[in-house]
Amino acid sequence: MGMETRAFDLSVSTYGEVRQHEYEVVILPWGATEPHNLHLPYWTDSILAHDISVAAAKKAYDDDGVLTMVMPPVGFGAQNPGQRELPFCIHTRQSTQEALLNDIVASLHHQGFRRLLIVNGHGGNQFKGMIRDLNVAFPDMMIASSEWYRQVNAKDYFEHPGDHADEIETSVMMYFHPEWVRLEDAGAGEGRQFRLQALREGSVWMPRDWSRVTKDTGIGNPMASTAEKGKRFVEATIAVYAKFLREFAAMNDSSQLYE
Repeated sequence: MGMETRAFDLSVSTYGEVRQHEYEVVILPWGATEPHNLHLPYWTDSILAHDISVAAAKKAYDDDGVLTMVMPPVGFGAQNPGQRELPFCIHTRQSTQEALLNDIVASLHHQGFRRLLIVNGHGGNQFKGMIRDLNVAFPDMMIASSEWYRQVNAKDYFEHPGDHADEIETSVMMYFHPEWVRLEDAGAGEGRQFRLQALREGSVWMPRDWSRVTKDTGIGNPMASTAEKGKRFVEATIAVYAKFLREFAAMNDSSQLYE
């Protein structure tokens, strides 16, 4: 029989529960606070990163006995131009996110934890540079980063995958929290492309001006979303994560990461 979910989810757990266990990996979900078309909650990126992390932690324990703690999600992310003007859309600077991640890692390291996986739910968040700097300050801490929506190929599960409040996010939210989805209110999620070919293809990058790219803040048509599609995608995603957690937990130090 599987362990209770609260053993993996710090947002609902207690010290009385936590002190009974030895945790091998810590997961940090990271999202944002921003509009998600007209039908999904502002906190969608944080909710989904958190729920997928908890589901993956539970599967890793049930399948392989790997004990993982999921931290409460960080609910603020980096926003594009054209988003900060929208009410209650919160932009956090790279330096703010870096300071917060530094404090989290320092606390966990002090407590003896040596394996951290970031599960990111917001495309604007970038952690590679921060992790490189943290490797200098905490050389014995293994820190990995991931984006939950890229663990499997979305085109195998959805008809119209986009990149914001689209069929993917809507279907997964319908699976976890159907009561929070108002699909009847959704906009079409039509997104404009860059005119310059290099920007359009991604060989050159610059942030998109959200006010010029989309009328409803969504990019990707959510109308074909279903809870069943979300379930299939989540199950495939957490299987990938559970395998990684098992393998990650087996690494005693970073030297073992290499063949």
